[in-house]
Formats: sequence, structure tokens, C-alpha cells
Amino acid sequence: MSIRQAKSRLRRAGIGMTVLVASAALAACAYNESLGRNQFVLMDDSALLQSSQAAWQETLRTQKVSNDRTMNTRVRTVGDRLVAAAGLQDRTWTYAVFEADAPNAFVLPSGHIGVTTSLLRIARNDDQLAAVIGHEIGHVVARHAAERTSTSTAASLILGAAQSGAGDYAQAVQAFGGLGAQLGVLLPFSRRHELEADRLGVDYMVRAGYRASESITLWESMAAQNAGRTPEFTSTHPSDQTRIAALRAYISERGLS
Repeated sequence: MSIRQAKSRLRRAGIGMTVLVASAALAACAYNESLGRNQFVLMDDSALLQSSQAAWQETLRTQKVSNDRTMNTRVRTVGDRLVAAAGLQDRTWTYAVFEADAPNAFVLPSGHIGVTTSLLRIARNDDQLAAVIGHEIGHVVARHAAERTSTSTAASLILGAAQSGAGDYAQAVQAFGGLGAQLGVLLPFSRRHELEADRLGVDYMVRAGYRASESITLWESMAAQNAGRTPEFTSTHPSDQTRIAALRAYISERGLS
């Protein structure tokens, strides 16, 4: 097969799959009131919840859980206030503190939140901890896990169709195509999620009686920890400076303190 024929097959396969994914996108488009935008969501929530439960159990099994009563009580108390502020008391929320040197926190769609001991040491007060947990709750309200998985699945379908329809030529573009999908679609989209979760987290902080400005102080402290981090354009998270600037703008726009 000539290069020209291979390119033609690649183009036809790509167009066909693009039409298929576009049709699915129209069917799976849902409006998220909290975000004020439409979302492309193919995933069923029940499937995500089941996977999340399994992931939580695996994390508890493989990571060292802290039994420090003060730390655990602090996370649970702040978390419960934010859950109430977000109006999510209709589900069960579980918290755990993990012993780790890296400052980190995560949330699963099933209502499980993990915070590391290192992050708790950086968050000097409960307002700063509220910025972290509010951000994580924001991911759940925004259905970011479902949207992220749906976007990844759609991108994989397009790249898979190109490979199967183009023969040997696909091997020449597969590496670039995969990297292009990451840099052009998936990674920037994840950065969008992070900034959206920051804004929702600020809203929940304020409703729960915490100071919005402490979210900026927290990220300034985090920035001091992140010298030499991965460049933003290849990272799934915004740079600290991007995040701080966005928070400043949002807090000022809302007239918060």
C-alpha cells in the first residue's frame, strides 16, 4: 500500500469515527448548573461509584493511614461543614489521613476524601484546609471524573480508529497522535477542571463561614514547595501562579475577603 493510499484510509477512518463521536457527544451533552456550561458525559454514575469504592479500598490497603486523632478530627470537622455548604448531605462521606511526605489531597465520586499529613502541616489553619477540601468537593459537584473519563474514551476511540484503518502508516503517526491528544485535548481540559473546582471550593468555603482569601495564602505556601515543577503545558494541573491569579480575580469579582 502506498503512503497516499494509507493517508486516504486514515482520513476516511478518522472522519467516520469523528462523526460517530460527534453524534455521541450530542446525545451525551448535559448542562451542569453549578458550572454554567454543558458537559460531555458518556459515563454512567453507577459505574464510577463502583470503581471508586474499589479504588478507595485499594488505597486503604496499600497506603499508610494515620491514626492521629487530632488530624483526623480536623479533616472530618472541616469536611462535614463544607459538605453541608455544598448541599451534599444526601450521601455518605468518608475521610482518611494518609502519612506521606508529598502534600496532596484527592476525592473519589463515591464520597471518599483523602488528605496527606504533609498537606495538613502546610495548611496552617482550618480556612486553608477548607480551601483544599472545598476544591475536592467541587470536583464531585462538577462531575469532573465522569467528564474526564468520557473525554479520554472519545479520544481513544478516534486514535484507535485511525490506527486500524491506516495500516502501517498509522504506526508513523501513532506516537505523535497520542501525544497530540494529550497536549491538545486531555491535559488542558484537566487544567480547566482544576480551576473550576477552585472556584466552587471558594463558594463552599464562604457558605461554611471560612475566609476565601486563605485559599490564596495556601497556594502561595504550596508554590514555595513546588520549585522546579513540571511546566504547565505538560501538566494536568495549572501552575501555582496561574491558580493564584485566577483565585485572586474570582475572589475580587465576588467581593469576598
